[in-house]
Amino acid sequence: MLKEERFQLILNKLSEDQKVTLKTLSEQLKVSEYTVRRDLKELTDQGLLKAVRGGAVPHSPTPHHFADRLNYQTDVKRAIAEKALGLLQNGQVVVFDGGTTAMAISSILPRDLHITVVTNSFPIVNVLESHPNIEVLFAGGRLNKSAFASIGHDTINFLRNVRADIYFMGICSIHPTIGVTTIYYEESEVKKAIVEVSKKVVALTPNERINTAEAFFICPATSVDVIITDDQGKESTEASFKDLGITVM
Repeated sequence: MLKEERFQLILNKLSEDQKVTLKTLSEQLKVSEYTVRRDLKELTDQGLLKAVRGGAVPHSPTPHHFADRLNYQTDVKRAIAEKALGLLQNGQVVVFDGGTTAMAISSILPRDLHITVVTNSFPIVNVLESHPNIEVLFAGGRLNKSAFASIGHDTINFLRNVRADIYFMGICSIHPTIGVTTIYYEESEVKKAIVEVSKKVVALTPNERINTAEAFFICPATSVDVIITDDQGKESTEASFKDLGITVM
């Protein structure tokens, strides 16, 4: 079998099952596990999957640039945002990161809600500028132009002084064993700092980002208290994370 044929079969299997293992692929392709491992590395280098110990999982299909993500799956984001409102109450300190789903929540916050919002997102600051009862603290720093959010040393130092009741974390990829990951190193460091200072971590993720992985680690899945996803993916998400004590909404 030609290498290109193996690649296509691997990608087809990954699309069907959302994961592949070295042992299974070795048997199906009739090649050694060493050859499969080499194929998975090459496919990872091409950005077509994420090689992990013992096999591979998909990359998240989410667009990378904020402008592209803003109008991507808007109905799903709205549904997730409406579920998230049920976790909010007066007096809380709430962190929103640079995710567009977090922005969707900020855009529908009730006018009579009294909370303090901490964010590194320029668009969220703009959305909340006119809210009459929300105090906004902006974690300044260097601008990540693809996300319209601040990153870097100053941002992280600011966030480490916060003690948040809830962190609404925009998710690029989440996997029960690999954990929460993203494509940008500096973004991972900011999110990691927020997780460390938050009483409750709420992952906001459409179903398509479940059981995917990217290059840079944020936290283990067990650091997440609640996953809010779309109704279509709720059952499969519960099945993936049922043994970790995570609430799925």
